[in-house]
Amino acid sequence: MEITDSLSNDIIDAPDWFHSAISQGSRKENFNHPLGKLTYQVWDRKDAQDIILLIHGTGAHKKWWDPIAPLLNNKFSIIAPDLPGMGESAHRNAYNFEEFSDALIAIINKEKIVSNYQKIYLVGHSLGGHVAGFMASESPNLFHGVIMIDSPIRPPTYDYDKHQSTGPLRRIKYYPDKVSIIERFRLMPPQDCENSWYLRYIAEHSVFDIEEGWRWRFDDKLFATLRRLHNYEFKFQCPALFIAGGKSLLLESKIMKYIREAFKDSMTVEVIEDAAHHVPLDSPLELVSLINNYLQQWEEKK
Repeated sequence: MEITDSLSNDIIDAPDWFHSAISQGSRKENFNHPLGKLTYQVWDRKDAQDIILLIHGTGAHKKWWDPIAPLLNNKFSIIAPDLPGMGESAHRNAYNFEEFSDALIAIINKEKIVSNYQKIYLVGHSLGGHVAGFMASESPNLFHGVIMIDSPIRPPTYDYDKHQSTGPLRRIKYYPDKVSIIERFRLMPPQDCENSWYLRYIAEHSVFDIEEGWRWRFDDKLFATLRRLHNYEFKFQCPALFIAGGKSLLLESKIMKYIREAFKDSMTVEVIEDAAHHVPLDSPLELVSLINNYLQQWEEKK
C-alpha cells in the first residue's frame, strides 16, 4: 500500500463492511482520574441489556476496535478504553495490572453500569486479555464472562526476570511529517498482515503532532516499567473463552499446552486458523462471529 496524508484515500479498497463499521459514530469521553486522564469511547445501543468492555494490547489504543465493535451483538453497549500510557490516556511514571484494573473500574463507575445492574463481559487482546483475566480473577462477582485473545497465560512459577519484551527499547523518536512516521508503523510482535487497510487505519490513530514533530501516542516507558504478574494464578468463576491464532507462535508453545491443561475445566479454547497473534486484524469477521456466538450462549444461561 502506498501511504499518503489521506487516510480515506489509502483505505479506499477496504471491504464494504469495514467502511460501514468505521463510519458508525461512538461517544467519546475523558475524565481526570487521580493518577491521570483517562479516555474511552462508547457505542450506545438502544435498549441494550448488558455491556462489553473491549481492552486493547500493549502500545495499542481504543481505535483498534472501531471495525469490530459495531459488528457485535446489538443487545450490548460497548466500551473501548485507552489503557493508561496508551492512546489518548495520560502517561504515568510506571505501570501495573492493579492500576490498569483500577482505571477500567473507574470507567465502569463513571458510566454507572453497576448501579444499573447491567452484566459486564470482558474481551481483551494480548495485554488486554491479561488485564481482562486479572480483573475477572480479582472481582469474580462483577464480571459475567471473559474472552482472552492470544494472550500468553504463563504458569505462576514463570520467571519474569528472564522475560524479553517485544517492545521498543529506544526512547521516542520524532518524525518530520505524518507519512514518515506511518511508514514506520509495525506490529509487535512482528508479523505479516494481509489486511493493509486495517493496519493503515490503526496507524493513523497511533500518532500525533507536537512541537518537536510527529510521535507515537504510547509512553515509551511502558515497556520497561510494566510490572508483570509474578507468581499470579488466574482463576475463572465466570464463563471464559481463549481464542488463539492458528498461525500464532503461541499455539504450539509450552505456554499453550499449559493453558489447555491448567484451565481445562474453566476455559474453552478456540482457534482461528488463518490468524497470527494479531487476531482482530488478521481475521476480524471470524473473531466477531466467535465472540457473538459465545456471548449469546452465556446470555441464554444467565
